[in-house]
Amino acid sequence: MRLVRFSQNGQAPRLGLLRGDQVADLAASYAATLARKGVGRAEAIAAAVFPPSTRAFLEAGPAALDAIRSITEWAQAPLNTLRLHAPIADPGKIICIGLNYRDHAEESGMPVPPEPPMFPKWSNAILDPGEPILRPRGCQQLDWEVELGVVIGRTARYVPREKALDHVFGYTIVNDVSARDFQFVTSQWAKGKMCETFAPLGPCLADREEVPNPHVLELRTWVNGKQMQHGSTTKLIFDVTYLVSYLSNLITLAPGDLIATGTPPGVGHGKKPPVYMGPGDVCRMEITGIGVLENPVKDA
Repeated sequence: MRLVRFSQNGQAPRLGLLRGDQVADLAASYAATLARKGVGRAEAIAAAVFPPSTRAFLEAGPAALDAIRSITEWAQAPLNTLRLHAPIADPGKIICIGLNYRDHAEESGMPVPPEPPMFPKWSNAILDPGEPILRPRGCQQLDWEVELGVVIGRTARYVPREKALDHVFGYTIVNDVSARDFQFVTSQWAKGKMCETFAPLGPCLADREEVPNPHVLELRTWVNGKQMQHGSTTKLIFDVTYLVSYLSNLITLAPGDLIATGTPPGVGHGKKPPVYMGPGDVCRMEITGIGVLENPVKDA
């Protein structure tokens, strides 16, 4: 399934399933299913089972998934009449991995790391599809990075690699937006990574049935219609199983936590001469099995 957060007519975002060119409202569909069975307080029960928070939905675990499987009455609307939001807006942790493609390390002029470099982002960096990336004041080197985002579905602590995917709910597209002239001021990268709007996500959260193998996916980026990045997760230095296991040996990974797994080559900073985004530009990203994420750019 492809989980989305959507809204209509200015209402608050709620959870849905992307089904072709339709979006099914999960709470409304479950309420209709319960009502058809004669269950009292169907709407209240459905609202509890399908809260507007993706993180809360994932924390419910198998019970929420069983509820989806039981739905027989689907309340749907055409996708083109709705607004899609970031598929998860409230992760407990956003853990970003740097230099995780050998060819990206080469274009960056940096050695392949012996262990995954890490840096954080926070939830106020998350941006909905279609909303503008804000170039911070003083930034002249705004860059793009298409990345596979991994969303945890089950608590993970000291997980072996062979069990790692059992703790993954699914995958989304992350644009690890980077202010390069901020990033390299010190040896720590966070200044150029943590700004508001620097983590566009979307368009959906594709579960493991939709993306059964995260290590055979193609990633692409276009800026103003010109292709800038084309890579494959076959070239990951530290793959998804390694990262989940590695991180779970450092901290407890909880449902809803987001791991951004690094970017392939083709970032603007690595081009000769370098190319950066500015106001009026449009950045479009695509990953196999997940869809397309597009955001314009404007000054903060």
